[in-house]
Amino acid sequence: MNRWRRMLHEAAELRHRPWLRWMGPALHHPHLWHMSRRGVSLGVGIGVFFGLVVPLAQIPAAAVAAVAIRANVPAAAVSTLVTNPITFPIIYYGAYRIGSRLIGQEPQRREALVHPPEQIQGAAEGPPPRSWWRRVGIPTVLGLVVLATTCGLLTYLLTGWLLRIRTRRTWARRIRRRRRRHDGGH
Repeated sequence: MNRWRRMLHEAAELRHRPWLRWMGPALHHPHLWHMSRRGVSLGVGIGVFFGLVVPLAQIPAAAVAAVAIRANVPAAAVSTLVTNPITFPIIYYGAYRIGSRLIGQEPQRREALVHPPEQIQGAAEGPPPRSWWRRVGIPTVLGLVVLATTCGLLTYLLTGWLLRIRTRRTWARRIRRRRRRHDGGH
């Protein structure tokens, strides 16, 4: 938990970044930086959503959405890191497979995705052909939207549930300590 708080504290420095200054006073609203169950849950859900659906500039997109929805901005920024150089290929291949199934298309083998035959033959001619976009691009985009929406919603619900459990345990511990102090004093 301390590590998480440290990461959130470092992410709180986002409000001083030049690319977010255009948001002005909206960035200084206390709800955006407070560790409330609702704000953190929303921030994590937003961050996971933008981390999955936006391949570039995920942190700024999540920060802007968090400000608009009044979610915890540091939680949104940190949770975009769900995609990184290690998880990126796995997530995008999974999204491609999900999208292919949704449109009723049989998914291609990984080798055909990385080096489609018509792209290898026409590599000097320019961008990949439209057939490659229809076969790979559309299913991937569809899969990313479905995956991002589902994972964003699930992480929002799971984070809220875990924070609720943590709060209940903290309060129960405090009550036990008070009772011990009270009982020990007599």
